[in-house]
Amino acid sequence: MNKQDIITPVGFARHAIAVAPKLPKMGLGLLIAESTKPTKVTGLGWALEKATRKNPEGCAVLYRDTRLTYTQFNQWVNRIAHFFLAQGLKKGDVAAIYIENRPEMLATVAGLGKIGVISAMLNTSQGGKVLTHSVNLVKPKIAIVGDELANDFTAVLPDLKFDRKTLFWFADIDTLSNPGTAPAGYRNLATELQGQPVNNPSTTGQIYRRDGLFYIYTSGTTGLPKAAVFTHGRWTKAYGGFGYTMQLKKTDVIYCTLPFYHATGIAVCWSSALAGTAGMAIRRKFSAREFWNDCRKYRATAIGYVGELCRYLNELPPKPDDRDHLVRKTIGNGLRPGIWKPFKERFGIEQMMEFYASSEGNIVFTNILNFDNTVGFSPLPYKLVRYDRDTDKPVRNKKGFMIPVKKGEAGLLIGKITARTPFDGYTDPSKNEASILKDVFTKGDRYFNTGDLMRNIGFWHAQFVDRTGDTFRWKGENVATTEVENIMAGHSGLQDAVVYGVEIPHTNGRAGMAAITPNESLGIQGLDLPGLLKQLRADLPFYAVPIFLRIRAATEATGTFKYQKNNLKKEGFDPAQVSGEHLFVLLPGSNAYEPLTSEIYANILASKYRF
Repeated sequence: MNKQDIITPVGFARHAIAVAPKLPKMGLGLLIAESTKPTKVTGLGWALEKATRKNPEGCAVLYRDTRLTYTQFNQWVNRIAHFFLAQGLKKGDVAAIYIENRPEMLATVAGLGKIGVISAMLNTSQGGKVLTHSVNLVKPKIAIVGDELANDFTAVLPDLKFDRKTLFWFADIDTLSNPGTAPAGYRNLATELQGQPVNNPSTTGQIYRRDGLFYIYTSGTTGLPKAAVFTHGRWTKAYGGFGYTMQLKKTDVIYCTLPFYHATGIAVCWSSALAGTAGMAIRRKFSAREFWNDCRKYRATAIGYVGELCRYLNELPPKPDDRDHLVRKTIGNGLRPGIWKPFKERFGIEQMMEFYASSEGNIVFTNILNFDNTVGFSPLPYKLVRYDRDTDKPVRNKKGFMIPVKKGEAGLLIGKITARTPFDGYTDPSKNEASILKDVFTKGDRYFNTGDLMRNIGFWHAQFVDRTGDTFRWKGENVATTEVENIMAGHSGLQDAVVYGVEIPHTNGRAGMAAITPNESLGIQGLDLPGLLKQLRADLPFYAVPIFLRIRAATEATGTFKYQKNNLKKEGFDPAQVSGEHLFVLLPGSNAYEPLTSEIYANILASKYRF
């Protein structure tokens, strides 16, 4: 940690004075965010209708050559709401959503949200067994699929558990002007919407804070994806907290290339736009080379980010027009200190609104005072407590209670569970219980275990350090090692697989590495690496496919059959540290694992490959 990151009284006062003019609106946002009245109308539909009343002709959504005003977009959303009401859907039902970043995705989720239907935000990188699991986990009444993903969805249909008559489809074109022709077995939703009412449905006024809005899938620390409940009240917390702090205006546009199946894109960025009745420009997938061109095209004044996105932009060759854009504000998470200041200075960014949150958690930090290298502070009840990495458990004193860390120290972040900060949890009750710490500071108190290590840098501010347990972060995504291990265990040539994260210099997060043991009958020479890679790419999202392989004769385990990962992590992918065993690497742009030589290792350290 850089000592300059510790916040001093003088620094705190200087930043507080600079932000003072924004405080009245921030205060209003906090009142909206912290409302606990159970019958208060709230949520995504409420916010969209409010923005439409305030800025009916203002630009709501920008995508390619499409520009929709708030009135146009809200009417589209209303058609969707009225149609599915007529189909018999009601509050609490679930719809599986499998569409990439485009206006149809936003309109669908908002329309369902207005009638209380929960959208299961399927990860569009998933396919095969993982997609099947994610759909069946939430027992949807309907599925809405984009044509760009229809083949992947159709492939798993035999294993899905819901009525085939409830499959809806959106063409991969501007469906407002051309509905297209649906494939066999799917109903064309754009055609079905024609002639539906455009007025706001009365159901918007019956949506309250505890009603479900999304299921956001999270890898957590073990196993296949879990579905975390994201309520309308929680979305409104983002609206009041982030939106009223970001303080976008009618003339502003926030550019978002983050996937909408994650909360950062669909909750944080979209709520910030709606809170300011600003426009939201979207792109199907992130492109570093087109990023600033898009910002100029849409006249974006703000962007949403994750740390990896900023790193990619910073790695582009410098250009004279690096500052030739209108972007001055950013909102996102995961930005490392080594990228933070160079990114700000190169691209002329004035405000880095870094935040910390999780889809399932009850604690949020926001960098409202615009310090460097911090996730900001949280007004919610939390503690940073001592954590033993060897036992993967919080440290308790002689009385059995946990021990808060001091300023400058790193500790496990835990959030107190109260009426104000509930733990909405997962669809699986057993997963909820495993995430709750009890008798933390007093008998009977309960805290949510975030699984994240933070550093106390003073004045209620914190700095993200790392994740605990077996989950690691790569390409802005959480990767659960157990999920990858289970998929690899299904390969006929493997006896065992141990998955962990390793650091590649000058990248964010950790890349996946697997120590694999071939079946004795095959041996190392008989191992089908091309077949293994094909299976991994079919059943895992791209970011979860291991970059490095370490082939071993046997797998080390503890007396309780837990894998010995600490030494594997320390040795990483250094050929000098891994004597007598074979290392392979999947280089960027490659379609095959190849031997990791000393020369390739040196080139990786020298950043000659763009991971």
